Amino acid sequence: MSRDAHKHLGPMIFWSIAIAITAIACAALFYAAAGRVVNATAPETDDPNNHFRLLLAGIDADLAAGKLDEEQALAAKGELAREMLRAKGDGGKAPRAELSRGVLLTGLGAIAAMSFGLYAVIGNPDMPAMPLAERPEILAQNISLDDAIAQIEARLAEAPDDVRGWTVIAPAYVQSGRYGDAVNAYRQIMALSDANAQVQVDLAEALLLEAGGAGSSEAMDLLRSVAQSDPADARSRLYLAAESMRLEEYAVAAGYWQEAISLANGDEPWLAAAQQGLAVAEAEGVDAFAEQQAGMIQGMVSGLSERLGSEGGSIEEWTQLVQSYIVLGDLENAQIAYDSAVSAYPATFDRGELDALALGAGLVLNGDAQ
Repeated sequence: MSRDAHKHLGPMIFWSIAIAITAIACAALFYAAAGRVVNATAPETDDPNNHFRLLLAGIDADLAAGKLDEEQALAAKGELAREMLRAKGDGGKAPRAELSRGVLLTGLGAIAAMSFGLYAVIGNPDMPAMPLAERPEILAQNISLDDAIAQIEARLAEAPDDVRGWTVIAPAYVQSGRYGDAVNAYRQIMALSDANAQVQVDLAEALLLEAGGAGSSEAMDLLRSVAQSDPADARSRLYLAAESMRLEEYAVAAGYWQEAISLANGDEPWLAAAQQGLAVAEAEGVDAFAEQQAGMIQGMVSGLSERLGSEGGSIEEWTQLVQSYIVLGDLENAQIAYDSAVSAYPATFDRGELDALALGAGLVLNGDAQ
């Protein structure tokens, strides 16, 4: 079968199925509305009062069961009597309202015509199937950051005044390490909208990241402006404190650390670092905790060195000692420990990891045996 035949066969099959389903639905509706008695438990009676007797018996049953009191039962019976009188005045039997078959068929035909007409306008039977995994909303969940940035950039190239696009792409630039582009994006946001405190701090952050530790006077001006205008903004004070520490302005830094800490609720992820920063600032840049920790590490390394020197140890322990000296930046003692390890384990195949570690740190092999 040719490609054109396949092309025309698809819509034909679709319309055939659609017509068949519509016909079945219309037939079901026609049958249901034809006035037949379905699943009747008893044949209909010609006695026009039978229905009212049943209702009266129901009222008596509810009265006996306590569901109705005497007053409610009397009112219900009175209403039932009035209904009986109205029924007799209408000829004894109220006619059952039924739709003629002509009206019913006309209505069903109109429904079918409207359905097919609506689909003809908005439908497309030639459209290929779209599996769930290929739908745009699903693909968007699996798109990479770079692809997302590229798509937003393409839209911004066509609509550079789209502030929402700049708002979305700015933090994405920061996340991908494109700090210069992030600075430009935040500048666009500030130019196209009211520059609130958050945007100003975001721009300052991007400027500091772009500077790579060299600092930024523009960023400091933005942060000071936010800190002065918004007494509840903690981020600006944290950045000001950190930059003041870098500039060794410890008294200024301590003030900003204290302000930020006073704004904390107690569960902020930055709170511990701020408290430590305050302690260092108050000690004029001396990190007593770090020095204490370094002293503890140095003491453990010295103890390991003394034990290995007097008692010896495994090659793993010698490797740990050499590595500890390298981490502490004490390459002189690292070389001494490496020489002692080579003397204790002269066979090269015993020192594979140790030799690789020593070579990477620039140590030299001075052992007697190879």
